[in-house]
Amino acid sequence: MRRFEEELEELKNKLLEMSGLVESAVYRSILVLTERDRDQAQEVLKNERRINQMEIEIDDAATSLLALQQPMATDLRFLTAAIKINNDLERMGDMAVNIVERALGLMEQPTVKPLIDIPHMAKLVETMVRKSLDAFVRKDAELARTVLASDDAVDELRDTIYQELIRTMQDDPADTPQCVNLMFVARNLERIADHATNIAEDVLFLVQGIDVRHHSEKPPAAVPEGEPQ
Repeated sequence: MRRFEEELEELKNKLLEMSGLVESAVYRSILVLTERDRDQAQEVLKNERRINQMEIEIDDAATSLLALQQPMATDLRFLTAAIKINNDLERMGDMAVNIVERALGLMEQPTVKPLIDIPHMAKLVETMVRKSLDAFVRKDAELARTVLASDDAVDELRDTIYQELIRTMQDDPADTPQCVNLMFVARNLERIADHATNIAEDVLFLVQGIDVRHHSEKPPAAVPEGEPQ
């Protein structure tokens, strides 16, 4: 049992390390866009390899513990959540790379209407990412719920940005390449927010054993009488 607890702690530490890399990648990708900072772009691209490697290491460790230790109750929920969070973190890293690639393309073009509302959307998404990861570290269900509450605001901002970019293209077709790149940036920010929401949902499952996907709260399935909790 002692070794199992040590391996769980090692897994948690790996997830925390990966979380830090992903949070940094998201933050740096926005700097590439808003500050036109190529050095930050190189950091994001360089860290992507480490994030991908860590995803494999975490997945292998978690599935091995599930298979060999057959954990119950809280430990089982932790390992299940760890696998799902691991996947969300890797996808968030990919989205950060996508933003960087679009931002590098925008550096060669004139700025469109000081980036519309994208910097505002980016700050909201960064906050969701930070809160979802903090909620996981602290096992804080209430903090996780604040992430869920922010998801609709991000979707509304995305729609507003799309509408304004479409108007911009209609007014001046020459701005179409920049507007298309900015649409992809907004889309990737929205997807990062979705993954942050997934992590918040996993935290609620881990801490309280409830399923809040699709904004419904379901208690865990009842354990048949005589089986361990």
